[in-house]
Order: sequence, then structure tokens, then C-alpha cells
Amino acid sequence: MALKSPKSGNSTECHYWNYSFRWTDLHSSADDLRPRAYTCDTLADQCVERLNQIPLGDDVDKRPFKKDLYGLLRDHFDDDPKLKELWTEINTVPDWVDWDQIQRGQDVFFRYGLPILNTLSFESLLGGMGATRVVETLARTGGFGAKVVRRRLLETLQHILQVSNSVEGIKPGGEGHISSVRVRLLHSTVRLKILSLVNQQPEYYDIDKYGTPVSDLDCIGTINTFCSSVVWLGLPRQGIYLSNQEVEDYIALWRLVAYYMGTPTEPFENTDKARAMMESLLISEIDPSEIGKVLAKNIILGLENTAPTYASKEFMEAMSRLLNGELLSDQLEIPKSNLYYRLLIWGYCFWVMAVSYIIPRIYFLDKTMIGFRRNFFNRMILDEKMGLGGESRFDFKYVPSLTRTTRLGQRRSTKFERPGIESLAHLGLLCAFTGVVTMGMGFVFAARMIPSQLQLFSVL
Repeated sequence: MALKSPKSGNSTECHYWNYSFRWTDLHSSADDLRPRAYTCDTLADQCVERLNQIPLGDDVDKRPFKKDLYGLLRDHFDDDPKLKELWTEINTVPDWVDWDQIQRGQDVFFRYGLPILNTLSFESLLGGMGATRVVETLARTGGFGAKVVRRRLLETLQHILQVSNSVEGIKPGGEGHISSVRVRLLHSTVRLKILSLVNQQPEYYDIDKYGTPVSDLDCIGTINTFCSSVVWLGLPRQGIYLSNQEVEDYIALWRLVAYYMGTPTEPFENTDKARAMMESLLISEIDPSEIGKVLAKNIILGLENTAPTYASKEFMEAMSRLLNGELLSDQLEIPKSNLYYRLLIWGYCFWVMAVSYIIPRIYFLDKTMIGFRRNFFNRMILDEKMGLGGESRFDFKYVPSLTRTTRLGQRRSTKFERPGIESLAHLGLLCAFTGVVTMGMGFVFAARMIPSQLQLFSVL
């Protein structure tokens, strides 16, 4: 959705999906990016093939796709040169890592926890369903069916929390490091499975058209949705603008995660490159397809009135339209919101803006809230009702097959179990209304007092 086409140089203004920017030499055209759609993490692929050949003991779960690939890699990396190469790579910290900066980047996530989570759910993920090539892979796994999508999203949240929890957790051997490697091996497993099905039935997946499943470009896009899209799209559309230092720190955190996951890291070397890659992907990758519309709708259907947000379908649709813009929302066939829900979203934004701008400016409150959210989110993800009920190992649960596809789910008939995120929107509206009334009364009082004061001065 461009009003002007991108050209080389520094002067072309581009307008895509309700977002405007200037094209620079840092940006990449679709033709520039296309080769990355056909390259992938070949080292992980070679290692997964070797790991799957390792015989298991009698006391190990031998069901297909239930192998603990990370555990096998840890226990057998000395047995094979490729396994050794991968193990050495994932346990070598790059020279560009500054652990103090990584910790600051982790704090950014918890400082703006709620608006970031909304961005990840309804802009990064739901809006990401407009990426045609990516959804062709996602639709074949079945992980975005309306009945299972909530667990799929909670597993993604677990990974985000684990890489954000602490510096020790993101260092080699920490929970964030291990979960990133597990996701890397899962991506490779999905890719190998789809390619094996293509060998059986070539029309199953069009590699010439869509590229290699879970390609380097797909993985760059994934990291982009976790960091760049958050700081330059999702948060600003909620009225929240991070400082330059916060942006640099947050991008640095996800650059390290990209490294652990076998994703090319050069697009995230600095904030200028990261933003240019986000804008380039916005041009080249977003082109909603019919299956993308199905997956986007299933996200809302699967999350309606469920823990932890207990949000209505209409509220999530209004949130999606705010975070993705009207153009992309229309293309994804997200229904337009009525005045009531538009007001609710306005109230919600007022609330998160107030919290996001006031608390971080008071040092002890900022540290207290970061610690509180860190503990709360981790308890929530492990809670049986609100979260996963236990830690996920990122097993290969959603296995592609020649007959598996993802269909549009049905809306459940449920009653609201408890107040959710919409209560914050109501509170925001109340605070805004109270503020307006207070300012209005103050203005009226001042308007009445000024003439009387002038009259008094004239008498004196």
C-alpha cells in the first residue's frame, strides 16, 4: 500500500500500511531480500538429522517428534564434528555483547510490559499474518487453529520471558539461552519435515514461490517482530515512545537472541539498520492472503475471554485495528469497531501512557514495578489456569502432514468469567474524564476570579 514507490537514494518518501518513512541506502528492496528466502540454518539442519539417528534408551519417550533434541545435543556433541560445531557456536558469546546493555534491554520489556505484550499479540503476531510466505508455513503446522492457538502463543510468551528474566538466564546454559536453542532446533525440525513432504508431493509447498520454509528471511522477520516492530510501530501507536538508549538496549537484547537462534544478526547491528529492515519488510513481505486472514481471525477467536487478559472479541479487534492501522486491518478483514470500543481503546491508551511515563521517572517505583512484573509474569505463565501449567520444552507438537491445514474456527459461546484488560480501559476513561472535569472547573474558577481581582486592583 504505497503512495510512492521506493527508489535508491535518500529522498523518496514511502507510505505503507499507515506508516510513513524515507527510503535510504540502508533499506533493501524485495529483490535485495529475496535471496535470503532461499537460505536457511543448514548447520542446525545437519545436526537435527544426526540427533534423530541417535538411539534412545528404554526409559526415554520414543514417540515420534518427542525427542529432547537439546538434551541429545548436550550429551553427544563430542560424538560428531557437526554437533561439536553447533555446540561451540551456541556457547560462544559474540564480542559485541555488553552484558550491562543486555540487562537494560531486559528491563525495557518489564518496564513497558502490558503495552509490549499487546503489541506482540495483536501487531507483531496478528499483523504478521499479512506476511504471505510465512503463513504458508504456519498454516501447514496446525498450530494456529482456534482451539490450540492460545497455547501456541503462551509458549512464545514463555520464550520471551526466559530471554528477558535475567542476565544469567541469557548467558550460555541459562534458561533463556537454552529455550532459544530449543526453538532453533524446532525451526529446523519443521523445515526438514515440510521439505520431506515436498519430496513426496511436490505441489504440497511451492518452494519457488514461497522460498525455503523457515528461511533466513523468515527468521529475520521473526526477530524484527519481537523488537523493531515493538519500538517503532506497536508502542508509538499506543502513545509510548522509548528513549534512544532504551531502543538501543532492547534491539541489542534481541540481536543476541537472534545469534543463539541461528538468525543472521547483521540487520540488528544498530538501530538504524534494524529500523530500515523493519521498513523494508513492511514493503516486501506484507501482502495478505486468504489463509493469512484465517490465521488472524483464529488468534482473536482463540484468545476471546481467556486468561490472562479475559478480553472480548470486540476489544481485541479494536486493539488490532489500532496497532495495525486501518489499511492492513481491512485487508485482514478485521471488523471495524463501534464508538464504544474505540472509546475503550482510547481509555486503555490513556492508562498505559500515564503508567509508562510517570513510574519510570521515579527510580524506586521503576525498579519495584520491574521486579513485580517479572515475578508476576513468570508465575502467570506456569499457572495451570492462567498459563501453561508447566514449562514447555518446545516439542514438535504441531506436525505438518499432507492432509493437515488450518481452517477458520468457530466463536465460542462463553460468559465473562472475571474482569480483564477492559477494566483498565474503563479506569483510563474515568481518569481522563476526571482530569478534563477538574481542568474545566479550574478554568471556570480562574475565569471568575480574574475579573474580581482586576476590580479589586482598580479600587486600590
